[in-house]
Amino acid sequence: MTSPLLDGVPRQRPRTEPSAAPPEAVPGAAGAAGAAGVREALGVSEAVGSREADGIGGVPEAAGSHEAVGIGGVAETAGTPEAMGTAGPVAVAVPDGLRRCRQRLARLLPTPAATPFTFAYGTLLLVTSAVARYAGPAVMDAVYRGSSTDVAHLVRTPLPVLAGSALWIAGGIASPYSLCFLLVLTGLERRTGTLRAACVFLYGHVLATLATEVPVGLAVLAGRLPDSSLHRLDYGISFGVAASLGALAGLLRPWARWSVLAVFVGAALSDLLTLADPMTSAGHLIAVTLGVAAWPAVRRGSARRAEG
Repeated sequence: MTSPLLDGVPRQRPRTEPSAAPPEAVPGAAGAAGAAGVREALGVSEAVGSREADGIGGVPEAAGSHEAVGIGGVAETAGTPEAMGTAGPVAVAVPDGLRRCRQRLARLLPTPAATPFTFAYGTLLLVTSAVARYAGPAVMDAVYRGSSTDVAHLVRTPLPVLAGSALWIAGGIASPYSLCFLLVLTGLERRTGTLRAACVFLYGHVLATLATEVPVGLAVLAGRLPDSSLHRLDYGISFGVAASLGALAGLLRPWARWSVLAVFVGAALSDLLTLADPMTSAGHLIAVTLGVAAWPAVRRGSARRAEG
């Protein structure tokens, strides 16, 4: 135990003033004992600040170690925030439910590592949407018509217009299809892989476009439609999104699967019956059917990713 006289002793060794008593007053051993008594009365220990084992009160002291110094009966840990009089970092426990919720929300959005196709394609659509917003109406009308997958363009330059029409979102970035693109393509790519997700989107975009435009061309040849129908404006990502939604539905639980399909098909049928845009509505129904037809392929991809 430490001596009560050591209470309040600083960590540095203070200077001691020379004794007022003359040397002859404390001769020999009596003088040494008297000097020791003076030092003890002043509360100064010779071992303070040293690394020797005979330190203060017989307790060994090592600078920078975790041993107790033991001054005034208080144990200190050298080199820690407590020894410096500051509190260490306090870890805040996050509830497991909140952590899981945050992780699920983060998985809804694309990332360069997990969903490179959706992330890169979404970034490209963001750029083209910004161009469409700030460019003049005349300029964008010419761009849309040059990217249109109408019959006339499909006959002359099929590949460029099929690629060009998929660069634009009808209605801009505020369109519901932009949000559907992010959520649906992210979910599909995370579950089936980048290659399968890209194939589903592209084959839905291409086949649904051909399925709606080829009948138009045949109807013009048969005299059922005017020649102006060959130049009908047609562009956007909605067919690819519809096909991806149909494919993703096959990976959901039954109640979610049939609910999603019922809502989408019901909306497309409503537009088709009101003749608001029958060609586009028919294309959406064709595209979601193509996505449903891809269930075996996407389920195999999902099973492989789960095993891996």
